[in-house]
Amino acid sequence: MWTRRAWIGALGGSAVAPALAQLRVEISGVGATQVPIAIGRFRDEALGGQAIGAIVRADLERSGLFRGVDAPGGLDETSLPVMAEWRGRAVDALVVGSVTRLADGRFDVRYKLWDVLKGEDLGGQSQVVVAGDLRLAAHRVADAVYRQLTGEPGVFATRIAFVTRSGNRYTINVADADGEGVQVALASPEPIISPAWSPDGKQLAYVSFESQKAVVWVQEVGTGVRRAVANFRGSNSAPAWSPDGRTLAVTLSLQGGSQLFLMPAAGGEPRRLTQGSAIDTEPAFTADGRTLYFVSDRGGSPQIYRMPVAGGAAERVTFGGSYNISPAVSADGRSLAYVTRNGGAFKLMLMDLASGNIRALTDTNDDESPSFAPNSRLIIYATRAAGRDVLMTTTLDGRIKTRLLSSGVDVREPVWGPFGR
Repeated sequence: MWTRRAWIGALGGSAVAPALAQLRVEISGVGATQVPIAIGRFRDEALGGQAIGAIVRADLERSGLFRGVDAPGGLDETSLPVMAEWRGRAVDALVVGSVTRLADGRFDVRYKLWDVLKGEDLGGQSQVVVAGDLRLAAHRVADAVYRQLTGEPGVFATRIAFVTRSGNRYTINVADADGEGVQVALASPEPIISPAWSPDGKQLAYVSFESQKAVVWVQEVGTGVRRAVANFRGSNSAPAWSPDGRTLAVTLSLQGGSQLFLMPAAGGEPRRLTQGSAIDTEPAFTADGRTLYFVSDRGGSPQIYRMPVAGGAAERVTFGGSYNISPAVSADGRSLAYVTRNGGAFKLMLMDLASGNIRALTDTNDDESPSFAPNSRLIIYATRAAGRDVLMTTTLDGRIKTRLLSSGVDVREPVWGPFGR
């Protein structure tokens, strides 16, 4: 991967287990328009040891579309709220619920959503989960509320992957989308870079230097079973999955230089996609699988290009500045996120692909590795704060940012997983 630290990808097993470091959420910024929504404590949520109501509220606030309003406890899905009272509190929607411990030790998590302005019961749902899945149940409640109020899928029950470094220990971690529930997928004394989720969320591709060279591996997230899929002469780096999960785009130097190749995700012979003496790396597929965005210095400096996956001429996409890297394309095909260097600062940028309009999303100076949420509404990226590498999410207007705090480790190269678990 071509990062602000080094163009390391171009130059150059165990099952998931609990990690010691946990991430915490801090939210800052004010959105232009937000729906005021009241979410109280779920009745008896303390029985399961998880603050279900607070998790749902934090999820919805992080989306940038909702503003949480304090609500008294005691209400549940069987309650009949007094709508005039809630309208007097300038609340548009209300979420209430309960947690019940069942005889077999599992928990029944229920919620109901009310449209306060119309006084309508918008329904709810019940989930029966084990204690270890109570946070997941809360994320699913947030997803359901988000869908009911926006008509679009939520991403709160999805997962992220990222790399940490502490001393000489490198790890690939998998966590909930809010950064909680961190688990270690792989630990190594050698660098690990460029994690990439498979479209079904069951596998991670990444680059490991454990054999003293860059090798692309694919690992099953659930079992830890892994295999080397690109271990050719020279450097093997920057894996990207095709939308159907059958193909990997990779950067290989086996024929000299660093060029883009396509190869079966299960391993096999690579097919060269780009030609010439330039360094081509950091491929990213569009959702339809027809186009590949990538970084190349063929024009004299790193810029973002795109070309047909079937082969053909490359078209330059970025023209502002002399250093643009790390392309990420939204699933809806509307936006391109990338990192630009402006003087000594590295900034997260967003391009509207239809108009070509560009705007900076951050006020930090060390941004890297943007990745879109699967609903195209949020971006996760890495940056530095207080001398540490941390993860952030931002809305596409840059107004709502969420900081995922590490516990004394450097955090980098986040990638947002697909829908589903």
